[in-house]
Amino acid sequence: MKNKFLTFIIFLFVTSFIKGQILSLPKNLQPEDRIAFAMYTVHENTVKMTAQFYPIINYEPFEATLEIEENGKWVEKTKAAIRYPGYTSLFRIDNWDDTKEAKYRVVHNNKAFYEGIIRKNPIHKEDFILAALTCNSIYPRHGGDIPRTDIVENLIKLKPDLLFFSGDQVYDHAQHYLYWLKFGTDFKEIIRNTPTICIVDDHDVGQGNLWGAEGDSSPTLSGVSGGYYRPAEYVKEVERAQTSHLPDPYDATPVKQGIGVYYTDLKWGGISFAILEDRKFKSGLLDLPKYAPDIFPKGTRDAIFDPTVDTRKLDIPTAKLLGERQLKFLEDWTTDWENAEMKTVLTQSVFAMVNNYTGKHDREIIADFDTNGWPQSGRNKALSVIRKSFSPMIGGDQHLATFVKHGVDNWGDASYSFVTPAIANYWMRWWDPKNPGKNRDKNLPKYTGDFLDGFQNKITVKAVGNPSSEEIKEGGKLSTRVAGFGVIKYNKSKRTITFDCWGRNVDIMNPNSKQYKGWPITISQFDNFNPRESFLLPTLDLSKENQVVTIRKSATREIVSSVRIKGKIYQPKVLELGSYTIEIGEGNTPIKLFEIISKSKNREHLKVKI
Repeated sequence: MKNKFLTFIIFLFVTSFIKGQILSLPKNLQPEDRIAFAMYTVHENTVKMTAQFYPIINYEPFEATLEIEENGKWVEKTKAAIRYPGYTSLFRIDNWDDTKEAKYRVVHNNKAFYEGIIRKNPIHKEDFILAALTCNSIYPRHGGDIPRTDIVENLIKLKPDLLFFSGDQVYDHAQHYLYWLKFGTDFKEIIRNTPTICIVDDHDVGQGNLWGAEGDSSPTLSGVSGGYYRPAEYVKEVERAQTSHLPDPYDATPVKQGIGVYYTDLKWGGISFAILEDRKFKSGLLDLPKYAPDIFPKGTRDAIFDPTVDTRKLDIPTAKLLGERQLKFLEDWTTDWENAEMKTVLTQSVFAMVNNYTGKHDREIIADFDTNGWPQSGRNKALSVIRKSFSPMIGGDQHLATFVKHGVDNWGDASYSFVTPAIANYWMRWWDPKNPGKNRDKNLPKYTGDFLDGFQNKITVKAVGNPSSEEIKEGGKLSTRVAGFGVIKYNKSKRTITFDCWGRNVDIMNPNSKQYKGWPITISQFDNFNPRESFLLPTLDLSKENQVVTIRKSATREIVSSVRIKGKIYQPKVLELGSYTIEIGEGNTPIKLFEIISKSKNREHLKVKI
């Protein structure tokens, strides 16, 4: 394995520096230009920042410094080694005062300086803005490169409070370092001054598809057996560059091959974000022939095109999506409402198969195992936990913008999800079902409404950014066809969330600019656990507003829901008849506990003095 890694790293960096089909290092790179870019987050008064460097050469020091401007002077706060071969430094400042904005600069060798702003916590802002981006394709066979200036200029005008890159920042599997530098320098004018969440998807680790199988090693590039094809050290280097500035992991125990984890939460501006790794723990496909020998008589494959297949047989109850570790994290995160008014789950991909044509609109795909619609049982476990915190989900990966309400047992009994369009779109997908959706809203397209996806999961489709014939022809392979980005606006006083879906090369500040068909969409925070069929607990009339109310099953203490309510009046909903405990308050010792029986119609009022 060590020889495999060394051979691959030599190949990776030699091709990066010599091959240079599209990219090359800046010519005549001087010591004062050694710092490429930096990304940071602030979470619970801790700053973490990753600085990315161009190659350190000519006996230059493998160390850098982070300085903060105080009273007009630069003050050194911490030093960090520059890690080889990725040339990254990780800085950390604890006990940070997040009530003030501060200028920072990364310094190398007293010759290179990179400046930016660490923003103050926007916790007192009524509106919080998240910008979400995915799939940054720059690759020779994908048609080359297109500028990102239109996106960056829009984001600078928008001034988001947080950026989220949901994966596939890099597509070239042989020149990762150069393309990562290209990604960072393309977006550095917005990321230098904005907290940034960046997570890793399949192309980032050199695979077209990824079933991570808790860090296993895959013998083939297809990865269908589960695991990573590239050497573990390569995977770790990618994750170090892209994710080491995130808040500390919930449980930092490495997975197989010593590959690390980064799933965690980030609190910023009164919003709590759960950051997931939905590829890393996902089971491989090797057991499918055993469970469905009539479907897989000659071995495993990653997609099914036969419409006669009963895809319900493909659900392996023991197969994992998030895995037990991330499910435990989400359970704990559900009741942690300190300094948080609303919550959101950030994922790599959507927990459903919301596409039925891929690559070309010629042959319908019946089941796509790359989507998080499989494994069905693992998908349902994840959604059953996520809805407890009234959290929408935001992801990317699909190259197809979608807005969906998920269902586990019934349509609409789980959270909404928003998948953003690709930054650049070579591999297109469509959601174009043959039959119209049921229960769709009046005047909406036939591809909206209630459906069973390819794996027979219940989904309610609200909007899709399908490619049109004009967009397919426009501008070459890496055109702006159904490309773009998402903007999510949280209104904390109203507890509403508005989802914007923007295309490329438009001025989003111009009131005449139009979004993709179906957007913008506004929902209530409470719509993320608002099943069509439910049972009711008594209406609570609290003496103090905006309290955390947690509902548990009395017999098992299992969490049913937890939310910081808006105001003083709240009537909890549950999915089953039974006995429930209502907890009011935060932390390990709730202020009030009540045991209540649910009813199909409940007109009881319960006055509670806090």
